[in-house]
Amino acid sequence: MSSLVLLVALLLVLVAVLVLGALAYVTHRHPQAVAPLTLALCGAAFLAACVMPIVVR
Repeated sequence: MSSLVLLVALLLVLVAVLVLGALAYVTHRHPQAVAPLTLALCGAAFLAACVMPIVVR
């Protein structure tokens, strides 16, 4: 793998962690909406579903 591919993968992982953390934080602040862990896992599944077709190419 080239260093550019590794850098892009690292940035993608960092963005995913930030998004999932933000989702968990928002639902933690408003627990009546949905369980925080459930929303974070759904967000992770959504990100994986969007990114995997691009990565597989």
